[in-house]
Amino acid sequence: MAVELKVLCSNTAHALLSALVPLFERASGHRVALEYASASIVAERIRQGETADATVLAGPVMDKALTTGAIARASLTAVARCGIGVAVRTGTHHPDIGTVDAFKRALAAAQSVAYTEAGVSGIYFAGLIERLGMAAEIKAKARTRRGGLIAELVANGEAEIAVQQIPELIPVKGIDIVGPLPPELQNITLISVGVFVNAQQPAAAADFLKFLTTPDTADVYRAKGFEFGAG
Repeated sequence: MAVELKVLCSNTAHALLSALVPLFERASGHRVALEYASASIVAERIRQGETADATVLAGPVMDKALTTGAIARASLTAVARCGIGVAVRTGTHHPDIGTVDAFKRALAAAQSVAYTEAGVSGIYFAGLIERLGMAAEIKAKARTRRGGLIAELVANGEAEIAVQQIPELIPVKGIDIVGPLPPELQNITLISVGVFVNAQQPAAAADFLKFLTTPDTADVYRAKGFEFGAG
């Protein structure tokens, strides 16, 4: 019998799931209602008692969700990995970010730098500029939002460069992705799926999880900026 699944997901996974969900719906006959926000916000909603059938979150945030007891630990499955990248407005100069020193020069030269206040990439970048000794300099010209697709600020001219996870850069029109952070500075995020302990549709949620790990979906993951599997 076809049912409707409620799935909570982070912004990082939204574009990916928007592509995969129609495929799952056609294959299974089920419907999926996606609700998404920054990963930390989803985790807080779970902590406050919100429930669903499944959730798709970045590794560290999923760990926090697990501590609430709301997610069945045995169901936890890593489905993909992704890294952080840099974007500029289409048609503008692409700075060299291939090395640590080059990346630091690019940050220093930018008139403004956009990044999120919440979410995995924003939290990581805030710590990174501290380690690079550039926190005060970057914060003075930062363009931030709590969450969402921060490269929209680059596309509309409010910021010169944006730093965010690559899957969150890809959907934004009017930008070019310069590339990933240098390997020495990169932060790889594991994307995991979990089924809620009190899921209304546990069998269908398990089918959804299984579908997300099917090798036939690997091309969709790559197109959306992910590496398929746990790596």
